[in-house]
Amino acid sequence: MDHSSDEDTEISDSEIDDYEGKIYARLMSGDLKLNKNGENYICPFCSSKKKNYSKSSLVQHASGVSAAPNREAKEKAVHRALFKYLKNGLAKSPEPGSHATPVEPQPLQNRDEKFVWPWMGVLVNVPTEWKDGRQIGESGNRLKEQLSHFCPLRVIPLWTFRGHTGNAIVEFGKDWNGFRNARTFESHFAAGGFGKKDWIGKKNQGSELYGWLARAEDYNSPGIIADHLRKNGDLKSVNDLAKEGARKNDRLVANLANQIEVKNRYLQELECKYSETTASLEKMMGQREQLLQSYNEEISKMQQLARRHSQKIIDENQKLRSDLEAKMNDLDVRSKQLDEIAAKSDYDRRSLEQEKQKNAIKSSHLKLATLEQQKADENVLKLVEEQKREKHAALKKILMLEQQLDAKQKLELEIQQLKGKLKVMEHMPGDEDSASKNKINELSEALQEKIDELDGMESLNQTLVIKESKSNIELQEARKELENVGRHI
Repeated sequence: MDHSSDEDTEISDSEIDDYEGKIYARLMSGDLKLNKNGENYICPFCSSKKKNYSKSSLVQHASGVSAAPNREAKEKAVHRALFKYLKNGLAKSPEPGSHATPVEPQPLQNRDEKFVWPWMGVLVNVPTEWKDGRQIGESGNRLKEQLSHFCPLRVIPLWTFRGHTGNAIVEFGKDWNGFRNARTFESHFAAGGFGKKDWIGKKNQGSELYGWLARAEDYNSPGIIADHLRKNGDLKSVNDLAKEGARKNDRLVANLANQIEVKNRYLQELECKYSETTASLEKMMGQREQLLQSYNEEISKMQQLARRHSQKIIDENQKLRSDLEAKMNDLDVRSKQLDEIAAKSDYDRRSLEQEKQKNAIKSSHLKLATLEQQKADENVLKLVEEQKREKHAALKKILMLEQQLDAKQKLELEIQQLKGKLKVMEHMPGDEDSASKNKINELSEALQEKIDELDGMESLNQTLVIKESKSNIELQEARKELENVGRHI
């Protein structure tokens, strides 16, 4: 291994982790290579000694140097990187207990066999050393890195008051992927001769790690491992978990079916209410049409009565004018007769003159009455024309109000329909996707626009009603004044 490029540099204790990471990356990438002498290895960072090590001895050497208090910071860093590389390279090495790839587990023979759940693996023979009055060993994170091929959730070293016990628990979670990873973990160690049976059968286990999947015998046995398993797990078989999962699925399906049924009932209620509201609105519109038709018929009758009344007044005035003309003609005839009588006889001229004067006065009064009658006729005609204009304006106002009423009632119907659609959309069963949300937002915006439009229309109608009321009062006053003038005449 070529390491001469870094030998001239020195590092401090605070730089150990960074330098270790740098050397480990070069080892993993192949930039720095581990030299072998036959079946043995040579420590690349102790070039002055050139001592041959077996792989397990080299691991112990790297671990001892990296933890030695009297070593320089650089030596600790490179040996820590070497130790990490040897442990993580366990699956790539042909040494016992290691394989190029994780061994696939065999099919499970007994589905009623009890395992510790959540799935846990037991890891023993973790290297430790005596330091500062207690045993110390690998941390959980370092062990997790070494076992990264098996995707553990975490590794928990077991400690006592004396320190690290050399044992650890590997947690794989609760799902079936975790169970598969745990069985792969067990198969890997068993295939290399480092399983539970190998651990129990060997007197001198060396420095290699041993591991297996925790079962009922591990759970029920005495010791710190069993204590941890009992405290943090339960015994369950594959069939137990499968049945429990089936029960949970059945409950979930039943709950979902119940929720769907409740949603459907509520949706049916909303649809019924929507149908009732629509039917009520249609009935109201029909009643409105009937009222409008009755109103139009009543207006037509009032117009006919007004026309007959106006014609009656005109006819009476015409008759009165004819009577006055007839009387004036009679007076003219009588005056001529008196003139003839005066010409033939001088009898009682004074009486005749007086009678003539009286006739002249009556004739003058009749002429004045005729003039007044003409004025009255003109006033009546003006009143009739004014009434016609009022009726035309009133009909125009009525038509405009009918149109506004139609528009208002149409808006109210559209608002009720939009509210019904929005209620139905909000309570539709199933997940709400973006299209449903957009549709609900569009309905809400349309509903708000219709409500604003209705408010504006009601405000405008209120203003028009006030103006119309004032105009009607003014017209009524003018009409009364005109009628009073006609009566005095």
